[in-house]
Amino acid sequence: MSTKKRKPMTEQLRQAIDDSGISRYEIARQTGIDESALAKFYNGHRGISAKALNKLGDFLDLRIVLGRLPESTKGE
Repeated sequence: MSTKKRKPMTEQLRQAIDDSGISRYEIARQTGIDESALAKFYNGHRGISAKALNKLGDFLDLRIVLGRLPESTKGE
C-alpha cells in the first residue's frame, strides 16, 4: 500500500505563494509583513510568526487546518 507523504506546512505555504502569481514584494507590501522577513522565510532561513501566518493566510485566501495525524502516518 503506497502512502502519500505530506508536505510540511512551510513548504505548502511557499507553494501557495508561488501559485498566487503575486510577487513576494507585493505580498509583503499588501500584508504589512516585513519584506526581508518574508524573503528569509521563503528561502528557508527562518520561520514565520503566527501573526504573519495569519496575514498570509488571509491575503492568499488559504484555509489552514490544524489536527493530529493518524498514528499510522506519524514519522513519515
